[in-house]
Amino acid sequence: MELLQSTDFWIGLIKIVWINIILSGDNAVVIAMAARSLPPAQQKKAVLFGSGAAVVLRIVLTVVAAKLLALPYLQIIGGALLLWIGLQLLSEEDEGDGESKEYGSMFAAVRTILLADLVMSLDNVIAVAAAAQGSMVLLVLGLAISIPLVIFGSTLMIKLMERFPIIVMLGAALIGWVGGETIVSDVSLHEALAANPWMHYVGAIAGAVLVVALGRFLQRRARAAAH
Repeated sequence: MELLQSTDFWIGLIKIVWINIILSGDNAVVIAMAARSLPPAQQKKAVLFGSGAAVVLRIVLTVVAAKLLALPYLQIIGGALLLWIGLQLLSEEDEGDGESKEYGSMFAAVRTILLADLVMSLDNVIAVAAAAQGSMVLLVLGLAISIPLVIFGSTLMIKLMERFPIIVMLGAALIGWVGGETIVSDVSLHEALAANPWMHYVGAIAGAVLVVALGRFLQRRARAAAH
């Protein structure tokens, strides 16, 4: 009860929830893009499982994120993984056309969500950990409250993607942007980045362009092979 009566507790909780609202936008896009290839009946399950598992993953990452971020080349590998995920998700864009629609598996969708969240959340959880100020109760409670927000955002994104297919490409571009941003943020490139701050934006833009351009090329090649 003393904890609930503490002003610092409520301020910390609000901070964590707010940080998650701000930082969960890209996660919602990934979840939506991964779940949209599933049958409608499984989409909600994938969003629920993916969101819940992602939050649990963030709690675990909070404990080790600072140490992981200090490892050279880890973010380069993670960023490259995000670029690959963006390509994979974009390549599924046309699978929903026609009577012969092929659905993906829920396991594959949840796996994609977790892989992307693992990379995207590494630096984000530092901010969450700082807001929690060492309180595991505050951390778990704050992240748990954010689950419905991620679920709502992901569900909304799925509906928007079905109505406006261009959002799929924009979502893939966002994943590519984060991937490029992650690569240039690696500890091994800190000195170069400090001397050339523009590298941050060049890396992000290059990632977005690479995913969209290569993804569209692979789509066209797949269509040509199918005819």
